[in-house]
Amino acid sequence: MRNSLTKVAALAIAAGALLLPAVPAAAGTTTATAATMAEPFSAFDVKVKAPKTAKPGGKIKYTISATNKGPHYADAWFIGGEFPKGMDLRRINYTPPVKDTECFLDGRAFYCYVPAIVEKGDTVTMTFSGKLTKQAKGTQTATLGVVSYNYDQGMEDMSKEELDRLGVPQYAFAKTVKTKIAR
Repeated sequence: MRNSLTKVAALAIAAGALLLPAVPAAAGTTTATAATMAEPFSAFDVKVKAPKTAKPGGKIKYTISATNKGPHYADAWFIGGEFPKGMDLRRINYTPPVKDTECFLDGRAFYCYVPAIVEKGDTVTMTFSGKLTKQAKGTQTATLGVVSYNYDQGMEDMSKEELDRLGVPQYAFAKTVKTKIAR
């Protein structure tokens, strides 16, 4: 199930949304309104540290710190996001906050499922580093953060398709950071 959730996490962060609720699929066209959006079980305050400048072919390091603002603990969440186009995503290194962290690459996005509960008020920090290509130029942009899900107890083993059918909301909390390439 984690692999299928990764794709949704990638879409949520890649869209650059600070808060993106899921809307259940319907036979007709459905639009989300304020009345149909559920509040997140776990809202995150995200901070991302990134270098202001880097050289082509040089290393770049991102540190994501996410604090659970509640109202509840978070037990279904991913950390990561969409890294710059000039970064080789196959060679990203990361420092997981807990053992058994699983990371996945999906297009330009790299996400990690962290099997830990983040209580309200607690902060989780994860560092990602990688190497820019020698062709990297201009300003490299990354959108990084946390995607959380409003799971109910007993839903841990449901497929992504079933969660979508039931309308289980997901939320993205992200920050965009830019690094200028200095030649």
